[in-house]
Amino acid sequence: MSLEQSALQKKPGKKTAKAARRPVPAHTPADSAAVRSADSLRVMMVNAAADSIRHRADSLEAVKKAGAGVQLRTIANVAFDVGERLVFDVNYGFITAGSAVLEIPALDSLGGRKCFRVEFRVNSLPSFSWIYRVEDRYVTYIDAATIAPWKFEQRVREGSYSRDFVAEFDQRRNVARTSEGTYPVPPYVHDILSAFYFARTVDYTPLKAGDQVQLYNFYKDKTYDLLVRVLGRQQLEVAAGTFNTVVIEPLVREGGLIKSEGRIVIWLTDDERKIPIRVNTKVVIGSIDTELKEYTGIRGPVSSRVK
Repeated sequence: MSLEQSALQKKPGKKTAKAARRPVPAHTPADSAAVRSADSLRVMMVNAAADSIRHRADSLEAVKKAGAGVQLRTIANVAFDVGERLVFDVNYGFITAGSAVLEIPALDSLGGRKCFRVEFRVNSLPSFSWIYRVEDRYVTYIDAATIAPWKFEQRVREGSYSRDFVAEFDQRRNVARTSEGTYPVPPYVHDILSAFYFARTVDYTPLKAGDQVQLYNFYKDKTYDLLVRVLGRQQLEVAAGTFNTVVIEPLVREGGLIKSEGRIVIWLTDDERKIPIRVNTKVVIGSIDTELKEYTGIRGPVSSRVK
């Protein structure tokens, strides 16, 4: 072997030896702690995400099951039934300005519950519409057992004012749903029309002037206290006859029947039927008197009728 070849064979050996002696970087204790901390953080984030997913799933399941086993109340009702139809004259001062019909034309089913479909229509007469036009329609679906609503529809046209409103009530889960959102409500919350029918089931016999019945009224996006105050008793003559009545005042803040601006006073027959004989309502243009003209389909005898 030549000297030159021997030199070539030795050079690689020297390079390999130097590479073998090159130090390998080692992790310090601080580096190890950082790695463990990062791993722990990743584990915590994964667990938190899993818990959040499970929580959302549990919540959705809870919402589905909520109310499934709720036992709803039963209210005794001998006041009204399907087929009742009440016709009123709407008077503005000495002028008959319009007519109103309040009736229960059918028994429907909502949410698996039997419901009275109650309709209330108010229309101004053509001779009065040029002064103040009224074309209102209200519909409520009242549970036949609980006397609480499942759905309320309102279409109001009064002068230049108009409003359409629909609310669905889940009386098991205590929520009200409108086109604008979903809102929590108290148990057995009312719309203004269903509240009136509930007021007809109240026994006013032991109540005296000043006593109050507590209800709740939902309208738009809020629940309002609705107190029904007893004002006293009075004999009253209207086109439908002369009746002994109990006089009540619903302290309505929102969602009244007709765009009220103040006091509403109602005269009910002082018997088991509690038929509305007269309603006095303050409106934008003054005071409106709605008086019973005729009635049919009443559930039983009207014992308060004098003549």
